[in-house]
Amino acid sequence: MKAKELREKSIEELRNSETELKEQLFKLRFQKATGQIANPAKIRLVRKDIARVETILAERLREAE
Repeated sequence: MKAKELREKSIEELRNSETELKEQLFKLRFQKATGQIANPAKIRLVRKDIARVETILAERLREAE
């Protein structure tokens, strides 16, 4: 996901995206632990996406104050 795409979403959509990404990260970590992961680099990409979403959420909440 690009930051530009995320900035177009509402706060509720961002929170939903964050939840989905965290679930995806959990599944990837579980696959890694069991040795079933096909692409270990995917974990890093998902973590970065989570950080992007959290950053934009923080910006939005600061603007709202």
